[in-house]
This record gives sequence, structure tokens and C-alpha cells, in this order.
Amino acid sequence: MSLFWIVIRQLAESEAMATSKKVITREEWEKKLNDVKIRKEDMNKLVMNFLVTEGYVEAAEKFRMESGTEHIDLATITDRMAVKKAVQSGNVEDAIEKVNDLNPEILDTNPQLFFHLQQQRLIELIRNGKVEEALEFAQEELAPRGEENQSFLEELERTVALLAFEDVSNCPVGELLDISQRLKTASEVNAAILTSQSHEKDPKLPSLLKMLLWAQNQLDEKAAYPRITDIPTATLEDPAV
Repeated sequence: MSLFWIVIRQLAESEAMATSKKVITREEWEKKLNDVKIRKEDMNKLVMNFLVTEGYVEAAEKFRMESGTEHIDLATITDRMAVKKAVQSGNVEDAIEKVNDLNPEILDTNPQLFFHLQQQRLIELIRNGKVEEALEFAQEELAPRGEENQSFLEELERTVALLAFEDVSNCPVGELLDISQRLKTASEVNAAILTSQSHEKDPKLPSLLKMLLWAQNQLDEKAAYPRITDIPTATLEDPAV
């Protein structure tokens, strides 16, 4: 549990019945923070979790050596990042081959993921102006899946609608051609690979930071205290009195 969250929760509970805000000085706040003990091993695991999940191979290896955290299989990270990079670059067919090389069951057991990868292949064909090839691919590879799943059919219809517009800037589904769509598909593949490797699909650190912001907002109603206003630097701002 986040150190800040523990302190904030304790203060929120102690001030729950107060009729006015209590002012907590920086000295008092820092003392409370120092009283909460967080094991270094837990902090190291939190950092390593982020590096591995996000695919920072070199940083993960360097941090492992410096911190003495448990051994990690760098090859699995490298292979996973190769898949993610292929999707982000629009090389979806290559990405599918790499996923199957890693573990064929990932796509065999996840029809939604496979459909989204095939949908991304269709988007790339449309992006490159290969209209006839796109129509043929949609009919042979995606239409049969759409017949079995209503949501797939709706997504296919949205994608094929791109072909009806010469100027995609005026197309209501033009966002499918944005790089953000590639990133979305790449993230979905990345999460599936992590799950298949018994890893968490999302890093813990961003969730803890969101919890910190939520907790601060809750405590703002009950006390004035040195709050963190700049997450990257964790700078404390003295309470207004």
C-alpha cells in the first residue's frame, strides 16, 4: 500500500468528526510520513514491476543488478516488445507470427484479440490505398467472424466505412486511421502476452498514483496539509493558513 495513502487514510479517519479543517504543518506531516515504514524490497518490486510490464529491458536489467531483486527473463520482455513494436509500426501480419511463435494459445483462446489484430490489418490495407485487397480480406477473414459475433460485425462495418470516403478527415470513423488505434491494439496484445506469462497486465505504479490523488482529494475536505501538487517531483506544497 502507498505510504502516502496510509498516512492520508489515518488522518482522514481521525478528522472525520471535525467541524472545521485542521491545519497540519510540514513538520507534523513529515513526521507522520517518517513513522510509516515501507520495506525497501517492496519498493524495488514496485519499480521492477513497472519496468518489466512497460518493457524497459535495459533499465530492468540494470535495476536488477543494482537492487538485487529477483532474476527476470529478459528474453521474454524483448520478444514481447518486438510484437508491440510491430503492431505500432503497422506490421500486423509480422506481429501475429511473433505472437504465435511465443505461444500459439494466446490467439487460439482469445478470439477478440485475434479479431482486433485482423481488423488492424484491414485498417493498414485501407491506409495504404489497397482497396481491392482490403475488400477481399474483409470478406474472407473478418466477415465470417462478424456473422458469429454481433460486436465484431459492428466493428467490421465501422472499419469498412473508411472506404466510402476519399477524404478521411470528413469520415465519422476516421480515428481508426490515427496512430492511437495502433497503440490501442498494441496495448491489448501486450496485456494478453503478459497474462499468458503469469504477469500482471498493468503496472501497479500508475494505479497507486491515482489512489494518491483520490486520497488527497478526500483529505482536502477535512484538513489543510502539505499536499503533493507535482507528481513527477513529489514536491510538497505547504498548507494555506
